[in-house]
Amino acid sequence: MTLGPLPLFTLFPLSLEMASNTPWYRDGLRFQCQRSGNCCSGGPGVVRVIDEDITRLARHLDLTGREFREVYTRLVGDEDVSLRDKSNHDCIFFDRNQGCTVYENRPLQCRTWPFWHHVVSSPERWADEASHCPGMNQGPLFTCEHVRQTSDDDGTFGGREA
Repeated sequence: MTLGPLPLFTLFPLSLEMASNTPWYRDGLRFQCQRSGNCCSGGPGVVRVIDEDITRLARHLDLTGREFREVYTRLVGDEDVSLRDKSNHDCIFFDRNQGCTVYENRPLQCRTWPFWHHVVSSPERWADEASHCPGMNQGPLFTCEHVRQTSDDDGTFGGREA
């Protein structure tokens, strides 16, 4: 007895997540910043800033946008602008005793942590990042929709590397 061709889903089964377009974090994710500084210190990094970030930070520091750019930013690649690092690779605005010195005015990339696209791309990646960030899986529950919207415009420019 010949059954004929098998349906495509039999040959290439889809997970429930792929079939329904429901992300693994459908029940939401918890986060409460503990101000540990783990995301602001350590190895060299890139904190991309956009014009709105520069304007807000310059105003906070009582500088012009041009002065802020000259003192606190660097060019990454052909067009991306990043905050400078200190010589020990800490963020220029991170103080080991005080934490982030511009917390209320921090860049979009910092505001959207840990809901960056590449961090929420899988439960494994989330767990890996959570092993370094004491605020992940703590605090208030953020809805699936909030996480999805935040990751769509996370300030990391789609997670692409500079």
